[in-house]
Amino acid sequence: MTQANSTTAKRGAFTRFLDTVEWLGNLLPHPITLFALFAVAIIFLSGLASYLGLSAQDPRPGGEVIEVVSLLNAEGLQRVVTGLVTNFTGFTPLGTVLVALLGVGIAERSGLLSAAMRGLVMNAHPRVVTLAVVFAGVISNTASELGYVVLVPLAAMIFHSLGRHPLAGLAAAFSGVSAGYSANLLIGTVDPLLAGITTKAANLIDPEYYVGPEANWWFMIISTFLIAAMGTFVTEKIVEPKLGKYNPDEASIDLSDQKVEALTPVEKKGLKGAGLSFLLLGILLALTIVPEWGILRHPETGAVAGSPFLRGIVAFIFITFAIPGYVYGRITKVMRSDRDVIDAMSDSMSTLGMYIVLVFFAAQFVAFFGWTNFGSIFAIKGAQFLQEVGLTGPSVFLLFILMCAFVNLMLGSASAQWAITAPIFVPMLMLIGYAPEVIQAAYRIGDSVTNIITPMMSYFGLILAVAARYKKDVGIGTLIATMLPYSIFFLVGWTILFFIWVFALDMPVGVATPTFYTPS
Repeated sequence: MTQANSTTAKRGAFTRFLDTVEWLGNLLPHPITLFALFAVAIIFLSGLASYLGLSAQDPRPGGEVIEVVSLLNAEGLQRVVTGLVTNFTGFTPLGTVLVALLGVGIAERSGLLSAAMRGLVMNAHPRVVTLAVVFAGVISNTASELGYVVLVPLAAMIFHSLGRHPLAGLAAAFSGVSAGYSANLLIGTVDPLLAGITTKAANLIDPEYYVGPEANWWFMIISTFLIAAMGTFVTEKIVEPKLGKYNPDEASIDLSDQKVEALTPVEKKGLKGAGLSFLLLGILLALTIVPEWGILRHPETGAVAGSPFLRGIVAFIFITFAIPGYVYGRITKVMRSDRDVIDAMSDSMSTLGMYIVLVFFAAQFVAFFGWTNFGSIFAIKGAQFLQEVGLTGPSVFLLFILMCAFVNLMLGSASAQWAITAPIFVPMLMLIGYAPEVIQAAYRIGDSVTNIITPMMSYFGLILAVAARYKKDVGIGTLIATMLPYSIFFLVGWTILFFIWVFALDMPVGVATPTFYTPS
């Protein structure tokens, strides 16, 4: 076979693989429809399983036989009807995300977040601009999806202005924003969202167990530097050389009109004011938790673990975004009165329509799943199977991460995938001795690394549209092929870091979080 034929064969195989992924993804209904179907299916399956006598012996001391509770009878249907509202309003992630986004909305509307990202990337030395782009992408996740809308187009423009291939800049930013979605230096909106789902799943085994937004903070901090380093390496050593020298004739727009605007003196002044307010807030919060007499330490034990500070950290996310955002807006004269602040918070809420609908159906599915005892039974039987085959050591997390990465190809929403898988895998892995916080950290690796190679990711179309500005014939396969090296490197490198951090160094994944769980 000639080299040309070999290349054609490889491209054909890769194209078929991409077509298969897209076809499988397209078979899936919208996540909202998926949750609605799952909720209805749970009702009917509970009736069937109850009729067949599905049960499991509770392995805890004095445990009784756990049987399936049918929702397909008068009592069950009454519970379904009367619980619809409370299932929704009591769904833990809903309130935490809404409160956090109120503060993020002020910082975003004032222009603080956009200016901070522009300043970080544009002021970087040419030799470290790639590192700055990937790092800024990871940091942008603190403010939800802002990185997709602002940083990815900005990075492509900056690379083009430096005489580098704009798609390399786009790829570098996209890798940090999306494949590094769970890494960060600060706690962002995704942390309370996932922690709430994990808590619900853990409560199937331990009703008193609580997972806070800070559960993976330490691991996410160290992951930020790993993702930034790997993203820089892949961009400069693999992606950019493969793209070659950029030909402006490939663009679908007039690139001469594109200008990367530097920060104005007013914006710089606003950033300084916002930075100072953030520093003062940090000092004030430190005084409430660092000293032994800190008023937000645990009132009984005096420890940080389980303290009001950690349990109320969503309120501090709101404050640390809202106040610097308002200070920036006042200095730049974007926010002149309380009306502007109210409008900013209202706008942030108006963008959550789809999320709120998703949460309504996800909450029903999670509640129904818990009522039926399916979660406990599947967890017990799954844990027993793992023990029988001897798969109870750390190696179980390798399979778990790979499974999450594969499922993410077809179900790209972090919250949607975790709401489905957490009620099964969190209790199962708890029963073989692992803490929910560690299980969640492993999930976040698998959920992040394949975001950039699946057309099912909600912002994939937007990234493709940005890429088409610079290469008019770009397609889904081209974009996925460009991003695939990042996905592979991140999956391997991040998984290795997980095993070294958790099991080799015995380091906690978050603030005062355990690695192992002992069923009581």
